[in-house]
Amino acid sequence: METEKYTAKTMPSGIQSTALDPAVIKVLRNTYMLLGVTLAFSAAMAGVAMSLNVPHFGLWTLLPYFLCLWMTEKNKNNASGILWVFALTGWLGFTLGPILNMYLAVRGSEPIMLALGSTALVFFAASAFVMTTRKNLNFMTGFLMTGMLVAFVAAIANIFLQIPALALTISAAFALISTGMIMWQTSAIIHGGERNYISATVTLFVMIYNLFLSLLHLFGMNDD
Repeated sequence: METEKYTAKTMPSGIQSTALDPAVIKVLRNTYMLLGVTLAFSAAMAGVAMSLNVPHFGLWTLLPYFLCLWMTEKNKNNASGILWVFALTGWLGFTLGPILNMYLAVRGSEPIMLALGSTALVFFAASAFVMTTRKNLNFMTGFLMTGMLVAFVAAIANIFLQIPALALTISAAFALISTGMIMWQTSAIIHGGERNYISATVTLFVMIYNLFLSLLHLFGMNDD
C-alpha cells in the first residue's frame, strides 16, 4: 500500500491535522515558481508574435514542440532541462500569437479575456481541490492518457475533415481532460508519484495551454 506523503500531527485540542512532507513542499514550491515564470515568458513571446503579425504555423507547430518536449524530458535531471523548458514554453507562446490576432480581428478581446479568466479559475479551483482533499488520483492515469491521445488524433483528423460539430466536441473534451490532468499531476506530487519539478511544470503548463485554447475556441465559436 502506497505511503501517503503527508504526516498526521496532534493539535493541543486533540484535532488531527495533516502536514505535507518537506520533499513534497519542495517539489510544489519549485514547480509553481517555474510555472509562474514560464507562463510570463510565454505571454511575452505571444506578445512578440502578435506585434510582428506572425502567420499561423499550422501542423508545423508540432515539430519544434515535440523536439523541445523530448529534449526537456531527456535533460530533466540537469540544469539544461530548465533551458529546454523555456524553449518549449516560449515556442508555444510564440505560436499562440497568430491565434490571438485572429480572434482580436474577428471578435475583439472579449473571448480572449473570458478564456483567460476561466483558465485561471479552473486551474486554481482544481489545484485547491486536490491540495485540500489530498485525494490520490492515480487511478485516473489510464483514462486521462487514453482520452488525451484520442482527442489529439481527432483534432489532427479534423484539420482535414473541417467538421464544426466535431471541433466543438474536441475542444470540450480537451478542456475536461486538461482539467483532469492538472488535478492528476498535483495529486502525483503530493503522493510521491512525481519528484521532478521540471516534468511537473511541463505537464501543468501544457495542460493550462490546452485548456486556454479549448475555452477560447468555445467562447469564440460563433465566429469560428
